[in-house]
Formats: sequence, structure tokens, C-alpha cells
Amino acid sequence: MSNIYKRLLGILPNDPRDKGEVVAVNPDGVTVELVTGARVRVRGAAQVGDHVFIRGRQIEGPAPALSGVDQTV
Repeated sequence: MSNIYKRLLGILPNDPRDKGEVVAVNPDGVTVELVTGARVRVRGAAQVGDHVFIRGRQIEGPAPALSGVDQTV
């Protein structure tokens, strides 16, 4: 019988998916500012101001331009 934990890891994606806004276009891809404020350079094509999903330093596709809301009670 195989290890169930290893089987679970085998079906999960290796890299998490992040969302961010394109802040610069470079010759080899784009720079994306994540929701956390971190900036990463990724492969793919997009325009400045576009919101994109990224995984593994590559653009997966467009993302909705939603902003977070802090609600204090």
C-alpha cells in the first residue's frame, strides 16, 4: 500500500497562485505587484494596470480588479 500523504502531495499544485497588478513591462516579461506589496518579475504578456493571476513566475491569465475591504466592528 502506498503512502497516502505522498499521493495527496502528488495531486496538489506545487506553486501557489497569486494575484497582482502589472506595474511595469520588461523585455523578458512583466513586473507584478502582489496584494502583499511585494514585486515579482514574471513571464508573460500584459499591459501596465492589468490584474493577473500568476503561478510559478508565469502569468496564468486575467484576474478581476477587486480591492480588499477592511471592516472594523
